[in-house]
Amino acid sequence: MTQPDPVPLHGADYKRDPYPLYETLRAEGPVHRVRFPSGVAAWLVTGYEAAHRALNDDRLGKHHSRGNAAWRRHASIMPEPQHSQLQVHLLHQDPPKHTTMRRLVLDAFAPRRVEALRPRFRAMADALLDAVPAGGGMDAVACFAARFPFQVLSEVIGLAPELAGRFDRDWGKVVQPVGPEDPGRPAYEARLRALQTYIADVVAHQRAHPSEELLGRLVAARDSGALSQEELDSMIFQLLVAGQEPVTNQITTALVALLRHPGELERLRAEPEILPRAVEELLRYDSAFELTTWRFFAEDADLHGTRVPAGDSVIVSLCAANRDPERFPDPDRLDFDRSPNPHLAFGHGIHFCPGAALARIELQVAIGTLVERLPGLRLAMPEDELRWIPAVLARGVNELPVTWTPGSCPVTGRHGGGARAETDADAPGEGVRRDGSRPAL
Repeated sequence: MTQPDPVPLHGADYKRDPYPLYETLRAEGPVHRVRFPSGVAAWLVTGYEAAHRALNDDRLGKHHSRGNAAWRRHASIMPEPQHSQLQVHLLHQDPPKHTTMRRLVLDAFAPRRVEALRPRFRAMADALLDAVPAGGGMDAVACFAARFPFQVLSEVIGLAPELAGRFDRDWGKVVQPVGPEDPGRPAYEARLRALQTYIADVVAHQRAHPSEELLGRLVAARDSGALSQEELDSMIFQLLVAGQEPVTNQITTALVALLRHPGELERLRAEPEILPRAVEELLRYDSAFELTTWRFFAEDADLHGTRVPAGDSVIVSLCAANRDPERFPDPDRLDFDRSPNPHLAFGHGIHFCPGAALARIELQVAIGTLVERLPGLRLAMPEDELRWIPAVLARGVNELPVTWTPGSCPVTGRHGGGARAETDADAPGEGVRRDGSRPAL
């Protein structure tokens, strides 16, 4: 049977606003043949119900060994030896190995533990804004969104300050891999080697200074034989890169959404008690995790009525699912009163993001601090000049110049309604969705 021509998933217009295409695809059916910039042809799942089922389908595995030759020939994956040394983390593991590795990180990101750190995170956010030069303007990415998540992550996992100070954000671009024939491949591989050296230094420091923090526990698990060296390095890689870059991107997508909806931005300033559910709606409205990572069938299989060959890549569009009118009435409207709001921004099933509770608190603190302390916040450039990152799976902007009314920032550390946000019964910071259900961990 002839396969349909793949729909291209790339280009500046697509990255700027993929939602019209997703609307068209959803109307045509739940599974579509698509092509990525590297040349990989994959199967894209759209629609909320189809996405939910695919994310919980135990026939679909994540380990790259499942990929067939056609996928591997063009896939934008790391070269060897880095692929074998850094890509055996949680996102690319299947049970039972995935289950064992996941248990090692859950305690560090437990909702009550990270909630207790909220005041510390607020102090970090305030300090970053205190350091912004007077004048009423900044690049919100360089001055805040690219720095706050890494500071938070360092605190949570126990990264020594001297090592945190050496981390180069440019290394985060390794989660935007380029294809084997791309002219940017040499620069990409140089980033990988530099990051590997840094990870080795992190491990050496933990051995010289043992601790009960997450990094210390992971090194101890390697030394006891519970993890291989490759698994240890991969998990540290995942923490350092995937643990903070998506939050940076989500802060930017949330800010862009608010700047496009000044009425909602002002409402959030006037009613800070709605912050937790506003963050949930911002996650649904434009998720930084646009698409999931690869999944594969071990044998030819039916996927929502479409025959998918073994080893072909299956991708779930979280953004398309979160704008499905069958699940979310008036899905293209930013609605801070939306309830219930069972979005899939953090995935679902066994690969549900283990750091979701932390990310929610980070977003509440980041958005709450920016909205409160920067009255009159607005874009300092034409919106159509925003440059969306070219990453295949993610959404966000590299630069976000903003301005506000100078000389009117509230006193440092005062977050009107912050206490209410912490105790809001509907706040999902404790891992409870607004419909009362708990996401799978």
